[in-house]
Amino acid sequence: MSWKHSHLLGLRTLDKEDLARILDKAAYLHSLYPDELPETTLQKKTLVHLFFEPSTRTRVSFDLAIKSLGASSIQINMETSSVKKGESLYDTVKNLEAMGVHGFIVRHRHGGVAEFISKHVGIPVINAGDGFNEHPTQGLLDIFTMLQHTDTLAGKKVLILGDIAHSRVARSNIWGLTKLGAEVFVCGPPTLMPSGIEQLGVKIAPSLDKIIPELDFINVLRVQYERQEVQCIPSIREYRAFFCLTQERLKSAKKDLVILHPGPINRGIEMDSDVVDGPHNVILDQVQNGIITRMAVLSLLLGKKS
Repeated sequence: MSWKHSHLLGLRTLDKEDLARILDKAAYLHSLYPDELPETTLQKKTLVHLFFEPSTRTRVSFDLAIKSLGASSIQINMETSSVKKGESLYDTVKNLEAMGVHGFIVRHRHGGVAEFISKHVGIPVINAGDGFNEHPTQGLLDIFTMLQHTDTLAGKKVLILGDIAHSRVARSNIWGLTKLGAEVFVCGPPTLMPSGIEQLGVKIAPSLDKIIPELDFINVLRVQYERQEVQCIPSIREYRAFFCLTQERLKSAKKDLVILHPGPINRGIEMDSDVVDGPHNVILDQVQNGIITRMAVLSLLLGKKS
């Protein structure tokens, strides 16, 4: 399979074969990581981080992925950049492109910004999260982590739990998982459930307690208070009562249930600490797999085409 895309803006625009290509590349790199990696894959390439929002895992794992492949990165601090002087985003990226950089990694609070940049530059753009739209590399690393526990996602039951309305992670997971044949459910407060979410091919689970025994995977989302223009839940106590993953709730789960979380975690709200640190969770595996899957994306976009 050849790679035919110039950018990675979302999983919505990828087909099953595209996803398989990325995941196969990630599996190959995982077999080499960290000591046997081809460190010259992206030698003499320079990537620019354009992060207009805070980030720990995504920014650091992209940076480690870049360095692991022999490339270098530049971090643009938006607070000290010419953006603060009034320079437009268009002029910023055009000037950076003119300096000879080889790609942009973009995070922004507004959906569509990465796509906007991709239309005005001739180098790869990777979406590292845009508004409520998508976070494609998070979706890929979540799927890659799931596939470490099963041969196929076809027919597997996956629940995405929590703040669906404000989650770009949820959307990338939904696009990727449904294309790979998983049966995807969503569960959360009605005020945090987007209208028409079923049109994306998912089912709404009305009760967390009733669906837990059926599930193979649960991907728990962070409650994104900073994105809520108004208070969307009556209280933390009420949210916890209906949607927090606790050991008591997990008594009815399959023994091989796998629990994921994109981080950062609000312990005691989304999951109790004994669940976060318990035998079902693969959260730290996700963190390492973030480096692997981002290496795969970088290799396909900027490496030698095959």
